[in-house]
Amino acid sequence: KMLRRVLCTVLFMGALPSLADVSQGHISVVLLGATGDLAKKYLWQGLFQLYMDQVSSGHSFTFHGAALTALEPGQRLMFDVLKKLACPPDESPNRCAVLKDQFLKLSQYHQLKTAENYTVLNREIETLLRQEGLKEAGRIFYFSVPPFAYTEIARHINSSCRPPPGAWLRVVLEKPFGHDLESAQQLAAELTSFFREEEMYRVDHYLGKQAVAHILPFRDQNRQFLDPIWNRHHVERVEIVLKETVDAKGRTSFYEQYGVIRDVLQNHLTEALMFLTMELPGNVSRAEEVLQCKLQAFQSLRGLEKNNAVLGQYQAYASQVREELQKAQDYISTTPTFAGVLIHSDNLRWEGVPFLLTSGKALDERVGYVRVLFKNRAYCTQSETLRDAGHSQCKAKQIIFYIGHGVLNTPAVLVSRNLFRPVMPEGSWKEAVGQSELHVFGQPLSDYYVYSPVKERDAYSVLISNIYHGRKDFFITTENLLASWGFWTPLLDSISQQTLRLYPGGVENQHLLDFEMVSGEVAFTLTEPVQLLNPNRLMPSDYGAIQSKFRQSPLVSAWSEDLISQLASDIEKTASRTVAHSGQFHLALSGGSSPVVLFQRLARHHYAFPWKHTHIWLVDERCVPLTDTESNFFSLHKHLLQGVRVPYFNIHPMPVHLNQRLCVEEDRGTELYAKEILALVANASFDLVLLGVGTDGHTASLFPQSENGLEGAQTVVLTESPVKPHQRMSLSLPLINKARQVFVLVLGKGKHDIMTLLSRVGHKPRKWPVSGVSPSSGQLVWYVDYEALLG
Repeated sequence: KMLRRVLCTVLFMGALPSLADVSQGHISVVLLGATGDLAKKYLWQGLFQLYMDQVSSGHSFTFHGAALTALEPGQRLMFDVLKKLACPPDESPNRCAVLKDQFLKLSQYHQLKTAENYTVLNREIETLLRQEGLKEAGRIFYFSVPPFAYTEIARHINSSCRPPPGAWLRVVLEKPFGHDLESAQQLAAELTSFFREEEMYRVDHYLGKQAVAHILPFRDQNRQFLDPIWNRHHVERVEIVLKETVDAKGRTSFYEQYGVIRDVLQNHLTEALMFLTMELPGNVSRAEEVLQCKLQAFQSLRGLEKNNAVLGQYQAYASQVREELQKAQDYISTTPTFAGVLIHSDNLRWEGVPFLLTSGKALDERVGYVRVLFKNRAYCTQSETLRDAGHSQCKAKQIIFYIGHGVLNTPAVLVSRNLFRPVMPEGSWKEAVGQSELHVFGQPLSDYYVYSPVKERDAYSVLISNIYHGRKDFFITTENLLASWGFWTPLLDSISQQTLRLYPGGVENQHLLDFEMVSGEVAFTLTEPVQLLNPNRLMPSDYGAIQSKFRQSPLVSAWSEDLISQLASDIEKTASRTVAHSGQFHLALSGGSSPVVLFQRLARHHYAFPWKHTHIWLVDERCVPLTDTESNFFSLHKHLLQGVRVPYFNIHPMPVHLNQRLCVEEDRGTELYAKEILALVANASFDLVLLGVGTDGHTASLFPQSENGLEGAQTVVLTESPVKPHQRMSLSLPLINKARQVFVLVLGKGKHDIMTLLSRVGHKPRKWPVSGVSPSSGQLVWYVDYEALLG
């Protein structure tokens, strides 16, 4: 009998203590996609390593390679791979030869294409076990296939290939797990209809990288040193980096769909981030506790906005896409191949600490690391050369989890000698000696305690071992997956059309991709050189037909980022000029999404703005409490007011919430605001009013066919919006037209149709309220980005 013959041979070689110990049951491993690239490169080697490690564990094994390929060619392809399997260097050649021979005998190929194929496979496993007199312990199905095939395979396994009651099922899934939150939810729902949560093991192979896998154990074993310093008071910043020298050639079909953020940041780097930021569970060996703490860490992350990321694309990428995907010569790809993202956690431990996640292709080196840099308050008067690294408080203090490649070319954990000597598990990590000529982050290795694995193991071997042992904390649960996509999807949506920094690739990138943190945002340090601008990107000089006027008023137009920069500068100039002339500046601001980037720009880049002498008014407000996220004042406070020093008495929210009720006419909120304006603003004439335009032509909260506010003596009115929340408070059109200056800001392709319409119609405020904006003794200026103007 096949299995018994294999066991006897291994026993003879001294691999097993006795045949009596082989009683824990049988495990069938089914590798779907057995002839694919991933299987050839990593999975078969990982399964062979599992067999070598567990041959004396008391379990018996069979390995079933499966693919769509017919039996004979599939078998040939699979065994060509198996013949090249290798043993670790410390394995004796004799034992290696025997184990490899046995592994080949225990492996067989199946074509799995139809429901009947799965039924036959199940019958073969049952027959084999019955003949050998073995009890089934469990089955592992490893899905090394594209995600679109998951659902059909899952249905077949569930209906005809489950192990009998009492035996476990483990289904292993490879990324990508969706493209965004919605697709991940859909895939998760489909899989959940076939498998229980505890049966699914979603693989992120970075969790098998030895340095990454050791972050939690390191934190746990060094609590005595880390507890006082693992927080915002001591950590200056954290860098999580994965750089590659290769480009996307040959993989552009995948890359066009996913890009660098979906490929690397949303999974690999985010998982490392979780290990760093999560609170340590009482027992790091308990998977449930670890996964719960990870989920809480996700919930503490601050939402990402467009200004939290810098994006690039290596120059040859577009031509590779056009060639490989047969696109037209004028095809422009907006897929980033480089990204730097700034993340903050609102957890009390990490509040204010910047976490920088960076990855890219065609960069200067291949390296991956997690670097925790500590603040240093010391100043050393005497020369550093006179000091021992272990006692010098002036040298950088850092902990580095070195994932691999780079100057060290091995996984490692490095701790600055002026921090502490770490506790490391003796059986699996050893202190490295020598190599003093090497430098890591500008410091010689002698400045660090350096530890490397006793036995370096491939990430897939580690993960396959954890699947065998049922260690769920090394895998991505449905809940954690959806939390990650929930965090990343808003950023992915907001940058989908963002212009990318082009870079030549390799060492030629020089300083082009350097970026800096300013007021919670990131931006490239260098202005993009003209020769590297996208040749297909339209520049202002290309728009010869654009007039400098729109509806007989001055027009300023540019790409949105440049336009916001210009608008913010113009508002500051107006404010400074007005304060110099009259001592104060009255600014009325609109709500909605368009002004948010302007508010952020003003708060973070305009330190000379005369905020002390500025009064802030609202153009309109939704009838919700001011603490509601729908409130225009809430948005204004979040993005501008909390970042600048405006005197408390100079801030004038609209009184929509009086007597514990919202916008009730009898409460006379509109009259109160009108009186306040009259008392403080000379002639009720604002120095500057900022407006936007809705797709229906509304401005402020003055909507088409509005009964209030388009004409008449009232200065502040209640209006009805066609969208929720319906009730609004707004400055009236006559009051807006008394302003000394009115700026109208219009952003995005979604506004192109209304802008085209407005360029042709006359003064018709009942139909298009914004067409009635015409300051009686002031100036109107339109700030319109290219997308809104030209579509």
